[in-house]
Amino acid sequence: MENQLHKLKEDKKADVESMFDSIAWRYDFLNHFLSFGIDRLWRRRAIRIISKSYKNPHILDVATGTGDLAIAAMKLNPSKITGIDISQKMLEIGKVKIDRKGFSGKIELIPGDSEKIPFGDNVFDVAMVAFGVRNFSDPLKGLSEMNRVIRNEGLIMVLEFSKPSGFPFRPVYNFYFRNILPFFGKLFSKDKAAYSYLHDSVMKFPDNDEFLKLLALAGFSETRQIKLTGGVASIYTGIKLSTQ
Repeated sequence: MENQLHKLKEDKKADVESMFDSIAWRYDFLNHFLSFGIDRLWRRRAIRIISKSYKNPHILDVATGTGDLAIAAMKLNPSKITGIDISQKMLEIGKVKIDRKGFSGKIELIPGDSEKIPFGDNVFDVAMVAFGVRNFSDPLKGLSEMNRVIRNEGLIMVLEFSKPSGFPFRPVYNFYFRNILPFFGKLFSKDKAAYSYLHDSVMKFPDNDEFLKLLALAGFSETRQIKLTGGVASIYTGIKLSTQ
């Protein structure tokens, strides 16, 4: 049974890597187009929250993709940002963006698995991830790894889609994710499956109180959720429990 579960997780990881490689060339455009540009505002809000706790932080950006969150985090005047992702093509596009902006001295993008983060314990001040946790084959393991690599009293910040519960956001949200998003995703990226997957992954994702419980299980305290745009997305934060 354990071997079967491991194979399922590895299969999901391979599928996610292949899917993001296939849409990497259109990923940034579709992110901004399909969210009407609101994703940029969400990232800025997330960075402002980090800024309340840290100045010049050493940051790990997990599932960095093409580096949008890492680039937004340059407003924190970080000592360094390291982004990891399993999609090589997403990283290649991200490196070009970072070079063009003149940030290559501060932002480094490297291949890396969220569930086997290639760093030792207690290295970073902040671990952050935007729209990536729902793609982890084992979310608890990925969050626990993020806990491991940040220092005592370090911060985790997760920006992720969540499911709104109130009217009119919930019915509009469900219709958009189920019908409009896959249509335009296929039209522009030629990969309908990727944007159908987005709907399915969001619907299955343990959001709200369930995600706060996952953070606690991963070793974080003072967990908090900030809902954005009627609950369409959320920022979750937590502090690594001191081991002293």
